[in-house]
Amino acid sequence: MNDRNRNQGGHVQPARRVAYDVIAAVRDSDAYANLLLPTRIARAGLNQGDAGLATELTYGTLRMQGYYDLVIARAAGRPVDRIDPPILDVLRLGAHQLLSTRVAPHAAVNESVALARSVGSRSATGFTNGVLREIGRHSPEEWRQRILADAKGADQELSALTSHPVWIVRAFRRALDAEGREAELTDLLNADNAAPRVNLVALPGLAELPDDATADRFSPVGFTAGGGDPQARVEGADGRLRVQDEGSQLAALALSRARPIVQGERWLDLCAGPGGKAALLAAEARLGGATLTANEVVPARAELVRRALAAVPEPVEVWELDGTTIGETHSEHFDRILLDAPCTGLGALRRRPEARWRKTPRDVAELTGLQARLLDAAIAALKPGGLIAYVTCSPHIAETRGIVSAALDAHDDIAAVDTPAVLQALASERLDLAGDGLAAQLWPHRHGTDAMFVALLEKR
Repeated sequence: MNDRNRNQGGHVQPARRVAYDVIAAVRDSDAYANLLLPTRIARAGLNQGDAGLATELTYGTLRMQGYYDLVIARAAGRPVDRIDPPILDVLRLGAHQLLSTRVAPHAAVNESVALARSVGSRSATGFTNGVLREIGRHSPEEWRQRILADAKGADQELSALTSHPVWIVRAFRRALDAEGREAELTDLLNADNAAPRVNLVALPGLAELPDDATADRFSPVGFTAGGGDPQARVEGADGRLRVQDEGSQLAALALSRARPIVQGERWLDLCAGPGGKAALLAAEARLGGATLTANEVVPARAELVRRALAAVPEPVEVWELDGTTIGETHSEHFDRILLDAPCTGLGALRRRPEARWRKTPRDVAELTGLQARLLDAAIAALKPGGLIAYVTCSPHIAETRGIVSAALDAHDDIAAVDTPAVLQALASERLDLAGDGLAAQLWPHRHGTDAMFVALLEKR
């Protein structure tokens, strides 16, 4: 990245201002960067180059926040929790430019000082200048060695250098170890810190891959495009082309293509928000003569589902029911059910880097109870002979294999389907899945997808 915009007269370059505003909103009001950043870029009227700079500064800073905090604490001579939060955001943004970009050091410092002047006191401006100049006195490799020297044990080293909380490092290690691939842990953590490609889907029967598309490696309906704004493509195609991770596509297709569709089948997307998988399932159901119902308990997310489903010509009913009660109100009603369960989202840290700093082990404990109740409800709502796809965007063992194993133990009429075999049969290329027949786990470092977990279950 070349920095062509030097600070003049205390004015903050617009791309940096946008990045700071998003980072501050993530910290102050739990905003989601992937939702807020496009809005702020549009509002600021940034050109393509400045929009790219704002995006890199925002996501790069959020991904490596944990590492930068360690560097800042050393350079400042105090813990980061003793630094005023707005100034800490400025320092994180400055540290990212100094340690991980080709921005000229004087530009990174001057712009950061101007930012500090606009959000802090006069003393904070001097403090910011001093801390960033101290960071700039040492090379990125020297800082790496300093931070490594402070770490206690292998987990803390990986946590520091890859900017993941220690508990997530350990959870990922256990998940990989379940496949006999613990040696891939560093590759996985590094993949979380790489900017993901923008991936799209052409809804089957409703859209074709564009002429400039490069077909996905695995999804038969997914692609990446040449240039241009992906959202403009979506709007130009009335939603029949959509931005969607390849792993999400495979999770939905595992349910729809596990076996031939029988005319008149009834399908349910139990936790459908925000609607991406529901749109793909609706297109698949339409081609096979099945009917999809989508359910989303949160009204705002249910509205997003309705918007996503507007791309499908035939209307799709959207319910706003408590998913845990579906088994009581619609016992043995559906032939296929997608349960894309609420989860920690640890499989999408590439796209939502702030999630790693928000989630805790307590969240896992709370979510697994809900996941188990939802799966019980889905089993009760499934017809004999029907299929369930249990899906999470998390590789955490407690949210994945733990939930499925418990359900298999509790329900004598439920059996596991060889999910890796189903995914391999529909994939365009060979999928490297360490499967035991119970489930399939996709990985960012191995497949280039979000870390989606998919388990197909059949009611006898």
